[in-house]
Amino acid sequence: MKKKENGYRFIYSSLTRISDLHKGFTYKKLPRNTWGNGDYVVGEVIEIGGGNSCVELTSGRMMQLMNGDVIVGALGERHATLEATGTWRDVKGNRRMDLLTSAGLMGKMTSRSVFITPLIKLEYAGHVFREDHRTNMGDYVSDFPLIPFDMPVILLVGTSMSAGKTTSARIVTRLLKGMGYRVVGSKLTGAGRYRDILSIKDAGADEVYDFVDVGLPSSICPRKDYQNALYKLLSMIMRSKADVAVIEIGASPLEPYNGDIAIEAIKHNVRCVILCASDPYGVLGVMKSFDLTPSIVGGPAANTIGGVELIEKLCNVRALNLIDPQNLPCLKEILTTRLDNHR
Repeated sequence: MKKKENGYRFIYSSLTRISDLHKGFTYKKLPRNTWGNGDYVVGEVIEIGGGNSCVELTSGRMMQLMNGDVIVGALGERHATLEATGTWRDVKGNRRMDLLTSAGLMGKMTSRSVFITPLIKLEYAGHVFREDHRTNMGDYVSDFPLIPFDMPVILLVGTSMSAGKTTSARIVTRLLKGMGYRVVGSKLTGAGRYRDILSIKDAGADEVYDFVDVGLPSSICPRKDYQNALYKLLSMIMRSKADVAVIEIGASPLEPYNGDIAIEAIKHNVRCVILCASDPYGVLGVMKSFDLTPSIVGGPAANTIGGVELIEKLCNVRALNLIDPQNLPCLKEILTTRLDNHR
């Protein structure tokens, strides 16, 4: 078993932000058949990827990596439609892994888009131990009484990743704060990256939470495990005593991130649905698959008059380019009406 040496600097990825591992730990290699989702592990960088060879720190800041750097992260799964897929379950006997996200999500890459640079390659150095106990993200989630979820929600869903959900969440949060609301921001599903909810915090949210706060490296996990974690996350949101929650469903509800469970859990509290789309035809697909009628369609699909007209023709719903300041009064009116009608 190896100990943290004096003066040696481990790099703590943002998936460790719920832990106190910075106070010191030991680590040792474990048989592959004993590994589990969310286990904290140590990986040494053996091959830098492309131009964006960075890791996200617990502060949310990005750090450029070099060969030989040693990262503390967590085993998990990713299934991104536009970037890369991978899972810790496919790590083979040589223990070589990839950094699946900059947040420290570690596993074996199973596919990669030709449009992104190669992922950072890691050598498994061992599992993290504290007092002879193997650590898992779930170890750092406190027990507390669960609270029934009963808070007005502005829900942001997308047709895919990179559809403009987080940008739209920032815009909505800023408007709501200007209207005098106490706002809590949350991302219920996705693959762990701190910067998404931090950007909502930067936009003015009083508090922010995501699935990492309840011990998940990503929301790809058995449905029962996700359901249990979701109840805790929704209780955290309720404890904020906010007036309204701006909630993002990462990726799209059709992907294996358990977004359908998340939507079902909060649907009775949703006051306004903003569907962010990368193309107009994706809007129709999400609407039909989930029997979901958005209040507004935003994202890249609504960036031009052509996209707006096609969305309204195909789907009979309103489309707005939310990043155009001229549309903010309209968005504010929609939010005001939706929230006032349900008081």
